Formats: sequence, structure tokens, C-alpha cells
Amino acid sequence: MTDPRSSTEDLLDARHWSRILTRYRAPDASRSVLELVVTLAPFLAIWAVAWWSLSYSTALAILLSLLNAAFLLRLFMIQHDCGHGSFFRSRRLCNWIGRAIGVVTLTPYDVWRETHAIHHASTGNLDRRGIGDMPTLTVAEYRSKGMIGRGLYRLVRHPLFLFGVVPFYTFFLQNRLPIGLMRSGWKYWLSAMATNAAIAAFLTALVWVSGWAVVVCVVFPTMLLAAMIGVWFFFIQHQFEHTTWSDDADWDVQTAALEGSSYYDLPPVLRWITGNIGVHHVHHLASRIPFYRLPEVLRDHDALASSNRVTLRDSFACARLALWDQTERRLVTFAEARRAPA
Repeated sequence: MTDPRSSTEDLLDARHWSRILTRYRAPDASRSVLELVVTLAPFLAIWAVAWWSLSYSTALAILLSLLNAAFLLRLFMIQHDCGHGSFFRSRRLCNWIGRAIGVVTLTPYDVWRETHAIHHASTGNLDRRGIGDMPTLTVAEYRSKGMIGRGLYRLVRHPLFLFGVVPFYTFFLQNRLPIGLMRSGWKYWLSAMATNAAIAAFLTALVWVSGWAVVVCVVFPTMLLAAMIGVWFFFIQHQFEHTTWSDDADWDVQTAALEGSSYYDLPPVLRWITGNIGVHHVHHLASRIPFYRLPEVLRDHDALASSNRVTLRDSFACARLALWDQTERRLVTFAEARRAPA
């Protein structure tokens, strides 16, 4: 993981970057339509082939369904851009596309859009943890807990729990209610319940036409694997060693965006599948930039192309990081926290 400084642009602070990046905000309607088509069409086609192959080979159907998780993940990235109003100029069009995709991704769009906005407005703020982020304790907070509290936190931060249990809980269970917005008005309840109703109608129709096998062997594997990969990417975007967390008095949104979000430098095929969401520091600085224009930003600004860079190989070590060390100002492992002075 590197954070080198390589040009005069490095002297610019986060607020300057936010202003510079406004020039990339305009979406291209034809490009957006193309991105939607080349994602949705293969997704539906692979599901159809997997459904058809159930008559011949359950293993093949499951394999195709697992491969289709890549296109479902990309659909979620389009939904993500719709939530930021960056996919089309029309906010209404973005919202309705996002709501439709939300049925497929098991994500009530209006609920997610609001909680995700809270995430953008509070990421890296130690006094505003709890919505749209990974559970993260400081070293001092962890030490202050008793044996049960420490044990529970270690369980929550264990990779098998984070990337196995959490994805299933989040997308299959938590998303069925407007968690985090339960008392924020009927809009979010309507979003959750309408999405639930659409999902139920879709699954009921599938079972009525073909039985439970298509749900268990075609729909479920795609959903679960996409959820697991999505949670992994969300983790890497902010849980890297030299991220930043600050108390509210010392926190500001632009600095948190630039310094607290990673540039997950991935091979081209993974960049395409994930809608360039690895360019996360730029996304947090200017969330209205369409995902297909993020590489353009890196080409134009070397400083951003080298800042907070995490390679695919680097990222696996991030899974061991668990606590924020306020003295060293970095994420550390449990072992490092034990060796740190009290």
C-alpha cells in the first residue's frame, strides 16, 4: 500500500480537488444507456441459460449463476450512480432506474440512497459511526471493554463473519426493513415494503412456473456471491492501513474523502465489473462523477492516481486490520494493538 507524492498537484488540499473535479460531473446519456444495456442484457441472458440448464445439470446451473454475480454487482454500481444522481441528468429517471434495479439487488433504493448519503457525510468521523460503515473501534475503546465485549468485537471483525455472515444478513434480512431510518417517515417504509412486495411477486412467479430449484440453484447463488463481493469492496474502500479517522472537532468531509478512501487499483476486467468503484477517493471527493468517467480523472491527474493506492495483493492484508490507533493514526491488527503501549 502506497501513498507517494509525485507532482505539484499534491500541494492542493481536498477542497481544491473538489472544485477541480466538477468538470467531470456531466453524464453522457448515450454512454449511460450503453452501460446499462451491456450490463443488464448479459445478466438476464445468463440467468435464462442457467434456468434452462437446470433440466440437464444442476452443477452447470449453479456455476453459471455464480459467474452472473459479476453482472449483478455491476448492476448495483449503476444503482449506486443513480443514487448519487450521476447516471443521467434527470434525477427522476435516475431514481426510477435505481428503484427497478433495487428489486434485483434486494436493496430498497430510497432507504439505501439516504443511508449512503449519511455514509458520505460522516465517513471517518469517530463521533458519527453506525450508519453505512464497518464497525470500527479505537484501540482505547477496545481495551476498555470486558472479555465478552472484546470477544464479540473480534467475532464481528473476523473475515469469515465480515464477508460471510454480514453480506447474507445485510442483503437478505436487514434490507427488508428501513434500518437506520425506522422513525424517519413513511417514504422509507414505502421503499422497503414496495421492494419486498416486488421481490416476493418475482419469486412467487418463478416458483409457480418452475418450482423452488430455480430459486435455490439460480437466483440465490448469484445474490449471495454478489453480496459477499460487494461487502469486500466496501470494506477495502475505507479499511486500509493509512486511512483516516478523526473526532468531530477535527473532521471535515473533503479531507475525510481524500485521505480516508482508497484507490483500489484492480486489473481491467475487475475495474469493469465493479464500475470503477475502486477509484473511491475520487468518488468521495466528487460523487456526481459517473463511474465511467473516473478513469479519465486518473489519467488527467497523476497525484490522484498514486494517492491511497491499494493493489489486489495488498488488499488481502487489509482483512486483518481491526482497530484505529489514534496515536499512530493508522488501522492496526489485534496483535499490533496488544503490543502498543497503554
